[in-house]
Amino acid sequence: MSSSVVPEVAIPSVPVRHGKVRDVYDLGDRLLLVASDRISAFDWILPTRIPDKGRVLTQLSAFWFDLLGGAHHLLSLDPATAGLPAGVDLESLRGRTMVVRKTKVVPIECVVRGYLSGSGWKEYQKSGTVCGITLPPGLVESDRLPEPIFTPATKAESGHDENISFQQMCDAVGTHTADELRRRSIDVYLRGAEYALARGIIIADTKFELGQADDGLILIDEVMTPDSSRFWPVELYEPGHGQPSYDKQFVRDWLETSGWDKNSPPPALPDDVVRNTRAKYVEAFEKLTGREFGWK
Repeated sequence: MSSSVVPEVAIPSVPVRHGKVRDVYDLGDRLLLVASDRISAFDWILPTRIPDKGRVLTQLSAFWFDLLGGAHHLLSLDPATAGLPAGVDLESLRGRTMVVRKTKVVPIECVVRGYLSGSGWKEYQKSGTVCGITLPPGLVESDRLPEPIFTPATKAESGHDENISFQQMCDAVGTHTADELRRRSIDVYLRGAEYALARGIIIADTKFELGQADDGLILIDEVMTPDSSRFWPVELYEPGHGQPSYDKQFVRDWLETSGWDKNSPPPALPDDVVRNTRAKYVEAFEKLTGREFGWK
């Protein structure tokens, strides 16, 4: 499979904001989210795309919105309902777009951690804490935590999100909103993680975004995808070291050994890395949904 077969989607005459992965088109009373096949690593958007990655993210998020219930922003997956200008290639949008409600986005990344990994593990080794939350002594890398912890971060358009304390979050959005964000995030994580575990995937951690609508706080953006979460295969889980995962592992591993200095534009990805990364995203989708991925 060629690593450059998927073009960027462009919709003329509609205001747009470009993110690392998603392009957000303003339709007036609604938004159109288009999940591209862009992939980022080490704070860079890579020059090579992962075919159908945006479709996996969109379809998996839609699956979770439906399964979990509760208030969310998704209105339709059909780009034909968006009222786009004549001549727009709807086929290029199918599978990767969500027509959604407009909300006032809460400027907080709602991170929930159920296992000790990543930056949390690095901090724990130094201080016995994760984002300032004291954990029991003697834990090892990838251990399951006694209970999930909520570790908010500030949203960043580029670069790393910055971890903040719960008190800083209260100062930013108010105590009532902060309490509700924490409660909702942990509840969604627990229900999603229980479902995933029964289907062979550990959701080690994840992050949510919520927005303020007329009927209160609602889930927005993406939900428990390989881009927003760490997914580990249950059958290979072994605390004490890092775990194989259903995300950007092949990409990060290759970049680490490519000689790239992480300060200059990144190199193009080889075709085998692209194929393996796409396959992991698709595998996660199929294991979680029990459905065959619709784009081969």
